[in-house]
Amino acid sequence: MMGGAAIGLGGEAGFVNAEESGSSLAPTSNCITLFLAGDVMAGRGVDQILPSPGDPRLFEPFLRSAIDYVKLTEQKAGRIPRPVEFTYVWGDALDEWARVRPDVRIVNLETAITVSNEADLRKGIHYRMHPKNAAVLSAAGIDCCVLANNHVLDWGQSGLTETLQTLRGLGIQTTGAGRDEAEAAAPIAIDVPYKGRVLVFSWAVASSGVTRDWSARAGYPGINFLANLLPRSVDEVVRSVRQAKRPGDIAVASFHWGGNWGFRIFEDEREFAHRIIDEAGVDIVHGHSSHHVKGIEVYRDRPIIYGSGDLVNDYEGIGGYDKYRSELALMYFPSIDPATGQMKSLVMTPMERRRMSLRRASEEGEMWLRDTLNRESESLGAQVTVGLGGSLNLQWR
Repeated sequence: MMGGAAIGLGGEAGFVNAEESGSSLAPTSNCITLFLAGDVMAGRGVDQILPSPGDPRLFEPFLRSAIDYVKLTEQKAGRIPRPVEFTYVWGDALDEWARVRPDVRIVNLETAITVSNEADLRKGIHYRMHPKNAAVLSAAGIDCCVLANNHVLDWGQSGLTETLQTLRGLGIQTTGAGRDEAEAAAPIAIDVPYKGRVLVFSWAVASSGVTRDWSARAGYPGINFLANLLPRSVDEVVRSVRQAKRPGDIAVASFHWGGNWGFRIFEDEREFAHRIIDEAGVDIVHGHSSHHVKGIEVYRDRPIIYGSGDLVNDYEGIGGYDKYRSELALMYFPSIDPATGQMKSLVMTPMERRRMSLRRASEEGEMWLRDTLNRESESLGAQVTVGLGGSLNLQWR
């Protein structure tokens, strides 16, 4: 979610580490390795540099054209040749995927894919990309887009419906939004040959700025909505996961929750995450909404990524919030044993956005991410060390 800014930002003893668990950058034979990322905002300025830019008109208080976000980036970082190929946006991430070879790739798509002009004018920021540019997601080999977030309905129900149709036409599965309540709530299942099955569930929590009227209902397109993290919401997650999960499945519960800025992890978030692991059998809690990375916890050998930060956006030319280093990003690669649901390793690749393209972070950026994760994860019982090639390896008690 973008908001609050003038322009639219919408191994120590007792620790387990990747080497001790036998993991490395490549998946182990018996584990399922996933790629997880936070917000992929491929609209607005990013859409304008791709081969088929859509209508650039905006309804923001200070900028009226998506082209202005490209100009701001160029003023700061240098000229972007236009149009760029679909692979340009992913940059060095393509090499990381080739090296790590994750079995499943999951992102939070925080962009409507539509030509609709039905902007929800109650909001100040609206994200969209042209359907012809959705091939940028195929270029990254994305398997699943979670859609329960505060931007997928920026361009109305017609915009959401077109988003769903476009992604399915590309063979990309979706969860968290749908043409009615049942479809929005339904998880998706991804078979990993000879290893098992990954189930992905997606909810948007009101704390991320989503309002109840975006909820999907009978005959009414919308998102899978949670009003809060109270026991009733826990029960909803428990019912959903228990109905779908079979022995050997890995269950990923993806939540768009909390604000855009701030490292604090609230006690109700921790309690909620622990309960859905205990009671529902969730194996990975995948949190997003913050524009920067947040602390990581491992509970009962299940990872809780409270805020995975942004992966793709057009904010490079926008000032403010410098202390959060939102230009830095992480690619998360957890390896899970499907027989037990336990995480064996979590390897993270530090990245940086340069001229709207993902590049390996500098050594200084790697160290900032390491130090920040250690500061924010210490009280959660986790820490990170720098591994081969500048990767960050999680250790936990």
